[in-house]
Amino acid sequence: MTSLDHPSISTLSAALREAGLPAAADGIRILDDEARTAAAAAAALGVPVGAIANSLVFRATEGDRVSPLLALTSGAHRASPARLATLAGVSRVSRADPAFVREHTGQVIGGVSPVGHPRPITTVVDRALADHEVVWAAAGHPKAVFPTTFAELVALTGGMAADVAAEEENPVS
Repeated sequence: MTSLDHPSISTLSAALREAGLPAAADGIRILDDEARTAAAAAAALGVPVGAIANSLVFRATEGDRVSPLLALTSGAHRASPARLATLAGVSRVSRADPAFVREHTGQVIGGVSPVGHPRPITTVVDRALADHEVVWAAAGHPKAVFPTTFAELVALTGGMAADVAAEEENPVS
């Protein structure tokens, strides 16, 4: 794929423009290879892995109700499901399978964008992304990314800014 015409990329681009972020939409880049991991995206872009916003979709469970939860996490660490459950106010959070991700985002794992989904998704944005002037997020396809900022991600998604790393990655001093 070398085109911005892919339906998921076009949807994301339109959502960025509608949100008043034309520079982010104009900055969409198609990579030579799929970047399904933060390390691969960082290497392709020549940026620190922490500047990659991983889009991780989880199954948030409370009683019989299961809903999607999107965590935009710095590529420099792993998100804590227990912490995410507390933040989302649910009893359990677990990784979603590819079918669940596709159903709720319209996109495939490795290319899930922060917005442009069939319905809004509750989102948590990792505060560690604020350490980077420019953050790169998936643009609806595993070969596509776009530049943004931590503040723009929070505003764009209506997300909650929070520390999402596992406790061992956030030592208490």
